[in-house]
Amino acid sequence: MPHSTDALSRFYAVIPAGGIGSRLWPLSRADAPKFLHDLTGSGHTLLRDTWDRLAPLAGEQRIMVVTGRAHRAAVEAQLPELADANVVLESEPRESTAAIGLAAAILNKREPGVIIGSFAADHVIKNSTVFRDAVRQAVAAADSGQIVTLGIRPTEPAIGFGYIKTGEALTIEGAPSALAVESFVEKPDLATAKMYVSSGQYLWNAGMFIARADRLLEEIGASEPTLLAGLLELADAWDTPERGIVVDRVWPNLKKIAIDYTVAEPAAAAGKLAVVPGQFDWDDVGDFASIAKIHSGGRKRDLAILGEGARVLADSSSGIVVSHTKRMIALIGVEDIVVVDTPDALLVTTSANAQRVKAVVDALKLSGSTDVL
Repeated sequence: MPHSTDALSRFYAVIPAGGIGSRLWPLSRADAPKFLHDLTGSGHTLLRDTWDRLAPLAGEQRIMVVTGRAHRAAVEAQLPELADANVVLESEPRESTAAIGLAAAILNKREPGVIIGSFAADHVIKNSTVFRDAVRQAVAAADSGQIVTLGIRPTEPAIGFGYIKTGEALTIEGAPSALAVESFVEKPDLATAKMYVSSGQYLWNAGMFIARADRLLEEIGASEPTLLAGLLELADAWDTPERGIVVDRVWPNLKKIAIDYTVAEPAAAAGKLAVVPGQFDWDDVGDFASIAKIHSGGRKRDLAILGEGARVLADSSSGIVVSHTKRMIALIGVEDIVVVDTPDALLVTTSANAQRVKAVVDALKLSGSTDVL
């Protein structure tokens, strides 16, 4: 295996652009998922911001996007530089192991020895320079055969994220910050989260994984051999005229399972998982409360207003208003409110209940009101 000094030249970024983001309904929908919205006020969609963070590391020709067939046109409009060979279309969502594993299998076939990094299309990251330094360290650690994740130093006892329990420092050339991972822990309750943060031993799990493609596939195969066989069959046919036939036959039968369960947790248990702590600001923008927080800079008294030409009149009110209509919205004396106004659906809740929006989406599915999903 080549030495880690040229590891970055073998790096390929993979952006899984899937998931509707149902906690952001009615803004985020099947035909306009979360990653195709500007939720930060940057003037760019989350997908475009993700690309702009990764292009200086990998180069524009070494970024692959895995997305649904329905989103191809929107993704390509957002990313005109995206090479045609680097668009991987899913006929239907099959969870993160299938999406990231297929990218790894295709790239490993094209370029043995390739190191891949998977970065969600819908996260908000500030301090891009600090982020890129962490990725460089992760690439060096991955070249030594480790599966690597980026962990975020917690700024509060958040209960919406999973955590990573860190172990001893590792000695890896080019990755001075790398630590062993003792275990992954699920989203905690508030008391447990406070304990995690005060101990200094825990990081937020941001779901970013960096590994040599062959090592990633080896880990998938160890826990899900049938799934790996399907991914390798797809990769063998991918750059041939047989692709369509093989995809239609193999893809629908792939097991739906998150990469945390097939790769991260087994690798951690076997002592083969490293983490590089990230000192950058990160948010997975999981609900409207987190969007409000991004826009207010953590100030509780502010009202964040999103939407071109939004018409909002507010008196002694705080929270967030997202308007995709020209309707006048007047708020009087309401705190931590969430109002999302679209032409065919209106959501009103509070920041404290923002996580429960997903339940509304589930209820709409059950009731057959799919026209607003």
